[in-house]
Amino acid sequence: MEGHHHGSVVVTGPDGSIESSRGVVERPMFPRSANKPMQALGMLRSGLSLREELLALAAASHSGQDFHLTGVRTILADAGLDESALKTTPGYPLDDASRDAWVRAGNGPAPLTMNCSGKHAAMLATCVGEGWPTETYLSPDHPLQRMIRTALEDSAGEQVTSVAVDGCGAPLLSISLAGLARAFGRFAAAPQGSHEGLIADAFRTHPQYASGTRRDEARLIRSIPGLFCKAGAEGVLAVGLPDGRGVAVKIEDGAARARMAVMAGTLQTLGLDHEVLDDLREHPVLGGGVRVGSVRPV
Repeated sequence: MEGHHHGSVVVTGPDGSIESSRGVVERPMFPRSANKPMQALGMLRSGLSLREELLALAAASHSGQDFHLTGVRTILADAGLDESALKTTPGYPLDDASRDAWVRAGNGPAPLTMNCSGKHAAMLATCVGEGWPTETYLSPDHPLQRMIRTALEDSAGEQVTSVAVDGCGAPLLSISLAGLARAFGRFAAAPQGSHEGLIADAFRTHPQYASGTRRDEARLIRSIPGLFCKAGAEGVLAVGLPDGRGVAVKIEDGAARARMAVMAGTLQTLGLDHEVLDDLREHPVLGGGVRVGSVRPV
């Protein structure tokens, strides 16, 4: 036994009520990038229109693979903008191979390759479509950000209590872990063609755009029919199931390696049976390049 990660997990029912929980689930917290589907909802309500894979990218924490960067450039170009309009904090691609290729080509951290650039490009495209200023699109008082706040509150069924600044520079809005689970359940069960349903279906159809080709999130979405999920920084992961149930995990110390193990174990307790869950519930620990242990839920 080498270490412990403590955290909280909650399951909400189709009606949004808490069905089960462990830890602190009704206190405000920052879902980080797990808020992105609700941010995309605010954009759709404001008139944004994107083809399906680009909508998934608008709500993604993308890996910085070539097709992600092409997609971001496409969203901007269709709005008459280019990369210079992005106010994303410069970053490297999340995907190791893509980062290495980017650096070998002589590039440094850039707004384009930061994992939130799809969201920022979509925010800018929304502003152009509505005639809103683009220079101030990250201000909490901007019309776009007010629409996003309303969309998050409607989805979570509760009020935002705190506003901070996310790593990408966009406003970061707090809800409870239960509110996050409730929102994902609503998205996953939303009628086809509704704004929420369009976002969930974009993730299901194009999970590689919603994360990356080598990410556990994409693997989980591909494996479980109807499942919709999104991770966030500081150990956050949320899942919506097609029957309207939602599940949200927050690892207290922010460890990313523990969140999927807890989520996979929780989904198994809900009766989901798939070999991918057996695999994901034990995150490997390597020593000398070989597996010497695992992180697993208890």
